[in-house]
Amino acid sequence: MHSAVLLIEFGSIILGLGLLGRFAARFQLSPIPLYLLAGLAFGEGGLLPLGASEEFIATGAEIGVILLLLMLGLEYTASDLVSNLKTHYPSGLVDCALNALPGAAVALLLGWGPVAAVVLAGVTWISSSGVIAKVLGDLGRVGNRETPVILSVLVLEDLAMAVYLPIVTALVAGVGLMAGSVTLAIALGAAGLVLFLAVRYGRLISRFVSSDDPEKLLLVVLGLTILVAGVAQQLQVSAAVGAFLVGIALSGEVAEGAHTLLSPLRDLFAAVFFVFFGLHTDPSSIPPVLLPALGLAVVTALTKIATGYWAARRAGISVKGRWRAGGALVARGEFSIVIAGLAVAAGVEPSLGPLATAYVLILVVLGPLTARYTEPLATWWSRRREPHRPEVAPRPAEAEAPVAD
Repeated sequence: MHSAVLLIEFGSIILGLGLLGRFAARFQLSPIPLYLLAGLAFGEGGLLPLGASEEFIATGAEIGVILLLLMLGLEYTASDLVSNLKTHYPSGLVDCALNALPGAAVALLLGWGPVAAVVLAGVTWISSSGVIAKVLGDLGRVGNRETPVILSVLVLEDLAMAVYLPIVTALVAGVGLMAGSVTLAIALGAAGLVLFLAVRYGRLISRFVSSDDPEKLLLVVLGLTILVAGVAQQLQVSAAVGAFLVGIALSGEVAEGAHTLLSPLRDLFAAVFFVFFGLHTDPSSIPPVLLPALGLAVVTALTKIATGYWAARRAGISVKGRWRAGGALVARGEFSIVIAGLAVAAGVEPSLGPLATAYVLILVVLGPLTARYTEPLATWWSRRREPHRPEVAPRPAEAEAPVAD
């Protein structure tokens, strides 16, 4: 009986997510807010709380986080990451300063303490690579001059995640300074070792994993990723960081093949992850934090636009391209929820989860709009502010002057 209820509940969830995804695609929207709303509807204090399938969904959500970070790592080679780090690190520093500080400041003003401040700083800092990539494709801007600048900022954020997540994991676990330092040292050492091996021996690693049989390639890559993620978590390093490093280590045809095979699994389990986060957020807890979430969303939307504008200006992009770059970076999504989920699971601050949910819901909807309309609005505003210059008629003497032969 329990098994039948589990199948019915989980099957209904997957079917519902598929229908929500189709609805979002029809209106060219990100499905993330709809997945979060579905979780709110069927979670604590929702319309129809689930029971039998909650543990299964929790496991699926964990796999979803691992696959999100694995697929992110597959997007880049180790040499690309090193090159971006050397060239665009000032943009990454500006991005961190402008977008992490507002989140930390709000947490401290609300009296949540330093641990919650570090968590909320990450929530407001990291843009949604998935949403931004889709928006750029929908708007036909993949080949634009500002697009490499946008991708560079996103890559630097991904690299920062490899350092940030272990710090957050140690803080929310309440470990001491010594244990936290050891955790961070292990994470940095592992990241550095993987980058070194990927640059020096990337072809050998890819050759070992490679297979002409899609089934075998899928099993080896997925098994290796979950194994490394588990080992990383056992060492008090984030499982997501372990998955990200596996993705970086793979390159060439293996990375392309794994990306194609794992994309459907990533989409499935990522959707389950968003539902799981919503399940553990009581809808009645959102209204009290809605005003801070809205204010934080407005401020950090403006700071992201400023980040993109500055980074594009530094790269020599035209004014219109600078505004397009800034507007494209506004969306927050999957990684903001991943970061908030670590704190929610550890019970750091009860209001942090609802605020992060409301914040992401606002910006994941606002992000595609700013990507589309920031540049036209900025152009219109600049033209409006230009002083009207009346035409000056030529003086009669100049108008009647004879033309030299």
